[in-house]
Formats: sequence, C-alpha cells, structure tokens
Amino acid sequence: RSPLDDMVERPSSRKRRDSFGMLDGLEEDRSSCMTQLTPTSSSSSSLTLIKTNGQVYTYPDGKAGMATCEMCGMVGVRDAFYSKTKRFCSVSCSRSYSSNSKKASILARLQGKPPTKKAKVLQKPPLITKLAAYAQHQANQQSGVKKSVPVEMFDWGRYLGDGDVTGAPVSCFKHVPMGKSWGDISEGVRVEVPNTDSGLPMKVYWIAGIIKLAGFKALLRYEGFDSDSTRDFWLNLCVPDIHPVGWCAAGGKPLVPPQTLLHRFTNWKTFLIKRLTGSKTLPPDFSSKVQESMHFPFKKQMRVEVVDKTHLCRTRVALVEQVIGGRLRLVYEECDDGTDDFWCHMYSPLIHSIGWSRSIGHRFKRSDVSKKLDGQVDAPGQLFAKVKEVDQSGAWFEDGMKLEAIDPLNLSAICVATVRKVLADGYLMIGIDGSEAADGSDWFCYHSTSPSIFPAGFCEINDIELTPPRGYTNLPFRWFEYLKETKSVAAPVNLFNKDVPNHGFRPGMKLEAVDLMEPRLVCVATVTRIVHRLLRIHFDGWEDEYDQWVDCESPDLYPVGWCQLTGYQLQPPAVNAARDLQSAASKQRKKSQQYKGQKKSDQFNQLKDEVRK
Repeated sequence: RSPLDDMVERPSSRKRRDSFGMLDGLEEDRSSCMTQLTPTSSSSSSLTLIKTNGQVYTYPDGKAGMATCEMCGMVGVRDAFYSKTKRFCSVSCSRSYSSNSKKASILARLQGKPPTKKAKVLQKPPLITKLAAYAQHQANQQSGVKKSVPVEMFDWGRYLGDGDVTGAPVSCFKHVPMGKSWGDISEGVRVEVPNTDSGLPMKVYWIAGIIKLAGFKALLRYEGFDSDSTRDFWLNLCVPDIHPVGWCAAGGKPLVPPQTLLHRFTNWKTFLIKRLTGSKTLPPDFSSKVQESMHFPFKKQMRVEVVDKTHLCRTRVALVEQVIGGRLRLVYEECDDGTDDFWCHMYSPLIHSIGWSRSIGHRFKRSDVSKKLDGQVDAPGQLFAKVKEVDQSGAWFEDGMKLEAIDPLNLSAICVATVRKVLADGYLMIGIDGSEAADGSDWFCYHSTSPSIFPAGFCEINDIELTPPRGYTNLPFRWFEYLKETKSVAAPVNLFNKDVPNHGFRPGMKLEAVDLMEPRLVCVATVTRIVHRLLRIHFDGWEDEYDQWVDCESPDLYPVGWCQLTGYQLQPPAVNAARDLQSAASKQRKKSQQYKGQKKSDQFNQLKDEVRK
C-alpha cells in the first residue's frame, strides 16, 4: 500500500461517485479565538488523535474507521459521523434522509442515474457567486444587454507573482467585510484547502500554510513542500472552500497529500502531528463571520440626499437602486429610466439623510415628485457616517478665508481655495480660486474636519506641488504675496484636522481603488506616496496625471480581493488593454502605442465646463 492508500480508501472500487460539499451549517458554537493544535496520546495503534480546541477528532488511517454517508455518499472517518449507527456524515444528512423524494433523487444522482420528475435537488450557490451573478444581471439590465457576456476576471495571483509585490492588509480598511475582525491572521497560519494535485476523481483536501498575505488574498503552500515554491498558489481567504484545520476531521472529509509529495514521506500521521503542533489556524467561526459581515443596512428604494453631480453646490434626493459590497448605486428621484445615477459608498461624505440640507443651510434642488411611491422609505439617520462635533462659538472659519483644498473636479491636484460660506454643524462651502463660476454653482461642501482641506502652506511644508489659481502670473506662487495681493487672510492652522491614525499603509502597497472621476469603476491601484494621513493613489497602467489624493480612511479604498468577494467588477491595469490592442494591430502596423485612454486633463476640463454652464 502507498501512503495515499493510508489516508483514504481508493474510490475505484465503488460503483457510485463520491460527493464532497460544504456542510449546511455550523455544527456547534465554537470559540472564535485562534486554535492551538496539540497531539494527544491514544490507546489505539491504528488511529492517531489530534486535539483541536478541546475536542478530539480522528484522521483517516486506511479502511479501519472509515464510513460512507448513506445520504450524500461522502467518505470520511467513522468516529466523526453522526448518530450511533454512524450512517450519516452530519445532522443535515440524517434529517434529509427521512424525505423519500430527496433520498431517491440524491441516491439516483450518486449512482449516475437522472433524477425522477417529481424529485428536485436544490443546490445553493456560494454567496460570492450569487452576488456576482446579481451584479452582472443588473449591469446587463442597465445597458440593455439581453444575453450575459462573460468577462475575463483579472487575476490578482498572476499580477502579484511570487510575493514580491505587497498588498495593503485588510486591517487598513475598517469599512470592508472583516475589516474590524481580521484578527491575528498572518504568515504561518495553516488552513485546509482543496487538493488540486491528488490524482483522485473526487474533491479532497490538504493542509496549506500562508506564505504571504495581500489583502484578502493569501499565497499558500501545501504542507510538505517546505522551501519548494514551485507549487505555491494564491487564494482568497474569504471564499467558502477555505477552512480551519480540523474542519475535515470534524466533517469526515479525507485529507489527502498531493501526489507530488508521496515519495517524500512514509508516515503521514506522524508528519501531520509534527507540523501542526503549536501552529495556528483560522477561527472555527471564520466562514460565518465573513457571511455576517456581508450584510449591509442600506436597502433598495431607500431615499437619501446626495450631491448633484451636475451642480456640486447643491444636493438632490436619490433612491438606492443597488447595493454591492456596501457601494450604492443611487438614481436621482426625477429620473424615469434609471440612467441618471451616481455611485458612492454607504459611508461616503457625499450622502446624507433626508432633511440634512435644510438643517445646515445647504443648497437643495427640490424634486417635482410630490409624494413617495409604494415601497420607498427615507433611510434612517443612523445608517450614515457621523462627523466629529465641533465648537463654532469661538474663533472659527469666516467667509473669504484662504486655505488649500483637493479639487473635487481634479483629485490629482491640491489647489488654492477660499471659504465661500460657513454653514451649520461645522460644514463649509469651498471654492477653487481662479476656477469659480459666477453663481457659485461649483462650490463644494467640505466639513471642517475633512482630511481634504489644509492650512495655507501645507503643500510647501510637505513638498507637494500646489496648483495656483488659473491665470495667476506671479509665479512661483507664494502665499505671503498672494494674501497681500488679494487682501485676505489665511484660515487659522488650529481649525484644521490634525489627527493622523496609525493606518498601516506603506508606499508600494497594492489595493483596489475607486476612480473618483468615474465612481462606478474600481481599479487596480498602488499607494505611491504618503503624507501624514493623505495617500497618493496611482492607477496601474495609467499615467501619473491620473493619480488621486485620497484620505487613508476613505471608504473608496479596498483590499486586494474585495471585488472577488463582493461580486463587483474590477478594472484591470490599462497595460492589459494595451497588450490586447497591440496584438490585434500587429498585422496592420509594426509599432503600437501604449493605450492611455482619454487624456484626463481633457476629461477634467470638459466636466468643469459642464458644471459651470
């Protein structure tokens, strides 16, 4: 017998095909702490016991102790099976067996026979699959596409390579699923994953260790390969097929070593105990925590106030039309065909509860819709991001004060700006000097604690290029001279937000970021510079002029693998498009130019012109 035979009974002797699926639910409530694995002694010479979190499970050791579930056909450890007779692998299978229709259908399927007309077998797709299908369905409906067109998914694994590229850790993103409960997941943690090198016709598992983390993605190496990295692979740790060590034993699913390793070891029981002793694995409730964190409070047909994308100085009522991973597709209330929409995160500072504009004195476009339609409801105030309370009774911002601000119409630039109006609750209307419309229609609302406004001199101190007012000729720009020329004063430094959290970002880290000039798009991006809490985000494959300044706590930044987890479509680097264009054009011309898209400066100017009309 080979070592493989010692781990699991060969399936060739059975007439029906083995089926290995996920358990319908958690077997029991177990501790959420990282599990320490330690071996225990056993009186049995044929079975080796491994103690995991206070419970003892047995690992397969040849035919002795093996059983086959009479419901689903799953093969596993007899002692881990349910009931005294050990006929079923779980409570779920035991209960399902009592249903004659399900029994007949599933047994027929396992025996290779078509199910009867009366019997139906329901298979629930994973959460990620459902979300992706829903997102594709919505996108098709919006674009009028009747037939689903497969889109090639961007492969972060190939892009990250063997681990030389660093991804921002999940703990940097408090607003994403698992962002606040990622815990101690780190390099060296062991997990049970499908074994793609088993040589067997059914689904089996093996233990792998985390070599490197990049967001939700982990570079894994099967246990036993040691320093051999040739078989390393990337997986999203939040997908349903990754489990804590002990899951296979608890559910009776066999652990089968990769066939490439069979010649390296002869006693796999001893090998596993030696490798797993004292190691860490995922919390037992990790999968359930992931699914719980995928529930979002905003629902379709909720009403909100959101910035008017054609007149930045005012807000409008919009309806939530779609929710994906916490990102909202909002449709302005007076739009009948659903095409006038706006994308933002549910924690974006651009959306507010109904009545917010009136309460602080912000401009608001009244809707012609006289009453709410059936099913429409105002989103509760507690769902929105809260701003820090400020004291405006003492020295405060005043109309005409000068400062520096990120241009909302050109997020790659920090510009000379002016406080145009002081609103209630700490909100300010800001205008970009030299670019303002006469009627103030391009003023933008920032809160006084916003990380997007800075005191005069911030850019000079931090070696950032400050964009002077359009048409200003007294260059190089100097604040002292400009304040004297305009007979104005700079806003006091002590009024600005100086908090710098320990965010964890580092230059060179990869992430997925929203292109805020086209907020429906989430793109492959890199952090290229960090100034206190301010991040310079570069969109991979695009020129530097496309870069955007973003706060470290912005809800428009996501870890690697977020799009895969939520079902949102990730935009690949532009160089991928360039490669396709070059390949298609190679027969017609000898030299291809790099695809750089429409010049963003042109986009900015067009958008600004539209806003100011």
